[in-house]
Amino acid sequence: MNILIASTSKEPLFQQIKEQIKQHIFSGELKEGDALPSMRTLAKDLKVSVITTKRAYEDLENEGYLISSVGKGTFVAGQQPHVLKEWQVRELENELEKIALEGKRLGLSKGELLELLEIYYEGE
Repeated sequence: MNILIASTSKEPLFQQIKEQIKQHIFSGELKEGDALPSMRTLAKDLKVSVITTKRAYEDLENEGYLISSVGKGTFVAGQQPHVLKEWQVRELENELEKIALEGKRLGLSKGELLELLEIYYEGE
């Protein structure tokens, strides 16, 4: 599992870790039952505090992505395909909301924003 931290990003470190772990799950790189590094190991590898990794893991556990077992570790929770797709759609909706707000901030019309989406969707 490869996680890259951008110290210059406005996004909090725990959020960067959390989102990248989710992406590893969505992509299938992390599968049900896969063990994650301990909070201490991940913190050491990323050169962040254990509190940062603890928050990321706890959030992911609360959202149903991970399960923790005292003395055994933290593992990827079982994802049923329709549940995984629902999570992926929810993440996409969150990104689309950000894009829509940014488009409005820039003064783009709905039509202009849809035109951009069509261009990127078609891959041109």
